[in-house]
Amino acid sequence: MEIKRDNYLKQLISYRFDGLVKVITGIRRCGKSYLLKNIYRDYLLQNGVKDEQIITIELDLAKDIKYRNPLILSSYVREKVESSKEEYYLFVDEIQMSDEVANPYNPDGKKITFYDALNDLRGISNLDVYVTGSNSKMLSSDILTEFRGRSDEIRVHPLSFAEYYSAVGGDKNEAFDEYAFYGGMPLILSRPDDTTKMNYLKSLFSEVYIKDIVERKGIERQDVLEQILDLLCSSVGSLTNPTKIANTLKSKQGSGVSANTIRAYIGHLEDAFLFSESKRYDVKGKSYFDYPNKYYSEDIGLRNARIGFRQQEMTHIMENIIYNELIIRRFSVDIGVVYSRTVNDKGSSIRAPREIDFVVNSGGKRTYIQSAYAMPTDEKAEIELRPFMLTGDSFPKIVVRKDIGKRWYDDVGILNINVIDFLLDKELIW
Repeated sequence: MEIKRDNYLKQLISYRFDGLVKVITGIRRCGKSYLLKNIYRDYLLQNGVKDEQIITIELDLAKDIKYRNPLILSSYVREKVESSKEEYYLFVDEIQMSDEVANPYNPDGKKITFYDALNDLRGISNLDVYVTGSNSKMLSSDILTEFRGRSDEIRVHPLSFAEYYSAVGGDKNEAFDEYAFYGGMPLILSRPDDTTKMNYLKSLFSEVYIKDIVERKGIERQDVLEQILDLLCSSVGSLTNPTKIANTLKSKQGSGVSANTIRAYIGHLEDAFLFSESKRYDVKGKSYFDYPNKYYSEDIGLRNARIGFRQQEMTHIMENIIYNELIIRRFSVDIGVVYSRTVNDKGSSIRAPREIDFVVNSGGKRTYIQSAYAMPTDEKAEIELRPFMLTGDSFPKIVVRKDIGKRWYDDVGILNINVIDFLLDKELIW
């Protein structure tokens, strides 16, 4: 079964031999290595590049373990490339597994890291360098500092629904139901039945993600990490913060865990690309709130697996899928907050916050989106659409639904669109 990842391939092609290190990031098992070593490699071979011009090093495999030493890695590549007039491509898989080693010329000084090796190799004119990794801080914020604008980042995600459907075909509604249950981890497509799909997703947490975080971050309280993971999976699309989570854990187990510890552990889950935080934004005040915010799972199938495929509330699942789709399309996404006047129980007029699920921004353009699984009554429609009216602006407004067929505009210009139609229409937003 062929899985096309044309969006990422186009990015790689556009960055080819631009003098920068191409850093391909994303959650483990989302297809980074396949993108580089299969899809992009095939493209290069089909366009005149010889097999021997592509150097592949896999740091997560025993055969290449010696190249975890950045000095050995750099020396090996230089030996192959420098004496040749041919153009070479270097693929280094799972670069975060590289070791830090002592400087042989200054043993007591700053250690040599993979940043040093990549900066060294980047300067070879006939070499184009590509690396993959699964740690956001090491391969995003830190690498931008270390390289000072000398890298391109390609963020890879699990399959979008469009990518998923291009592989499975058939009835769109059935495909969406499967996607909403099992998500878009690529290997799901090769699993023959429900049991093996479920077991595969469950094993990713126990055998890959949790183990990686515990080992690399030196986690002392794995039990707390897993409890936080369970709470975030159970509450996708709900407002929360570290203090609220700490209070929940205290009420469940009777012992306290500080909000700072919770915050650090959530940060580790984000670093591993398991969750993304979406901040609340005051649309009229043009400012962000510190807390509470929302956390969305990188893959809805992983979320479902973590909670035993229970809690199949489609309102939250659909919201998570839409959020992921917007991130895949490389938009900036916030939770919108607007205010209306209302009367409290004491008869006093107060400002009440209303939520817009997604404020989508890119290049000075903006679109507001509500995720509404169904709007069966006028009252429900009023609740969902009222925040749009409170923005006081004319930016496009979209309500994404599951209970309609063809798209249509209402009397005030709000687009009503089926979720499947929304996910498959790449040109809908700008």
